[in-house]
Amino acid sequence: MSSPHQSVPPAKSSHTSESGSDTGRPEAKVIRIQPLAYLGVVVLALCVFLFFVGWPAALWWLLVLPVVVAAWVARTRTVVSDAGLDLRTLFGSRHIDWDQIKGVSIPKRGFVRAHLTDESEVRLPAVSYDQLRTLIAASKGRLPDLFGAAAAAEAERDAEERASAESAGDASEGPTEGAESAEAAEKDRKSDD
Repeated sequence: MSSPHQSVPPAKSSHTSESGSDTGRPEAKVIRIQPLAYLGVVVLALCVFLFFVGWPAALWWLLVLPVVVAAWVARTRTVVSDAGLDLRTLFGSRHIDWDQIKGVSIPKRGFVRAHLTDESEVRLPAVSYDQLRTLIAASKGRLPDLFGAAAAAEAERDAEERASAESAGDASEGPTEGAESAEAAEKDRKSDD
């Protein structure tokens, strides 16, 4: 018996699409700047407010900084869909088709970059090293799996090391077995005495 507080999934209707999406469009993965960045905006606002209180007539413009940073955090994103990548920054946006992308690179600082077929680079907003796995998974095989390739190379290297260790171990087992049998024969001789 179900309780009156138990939720029941909605029944299928003629208005519900077969894929489950109410828009009928294929699903897209949105990669944004982490919401924790808004905490930085609050800290910036507190710091700016202290300067503003000190000289409001001249430093009123500092109050705009937290608003601009909050807008940057809210607007910056990369949308990964079947059509390609939609890049959105504070002041602009751009669409890149999958056939224009050759690969990606990871810089020491900043966002991941996409290498295009026209030999240019495009920064992917909000895609840091931490979000790279999400980008690769959302691309559905259109971008090479850098982590899978690294894991495969490491597994191959480990297999080669094991094979070389086993071959070295096979060569050293002969004398070891002889030494063990000599020790066993010595013990047997002593026990007979």
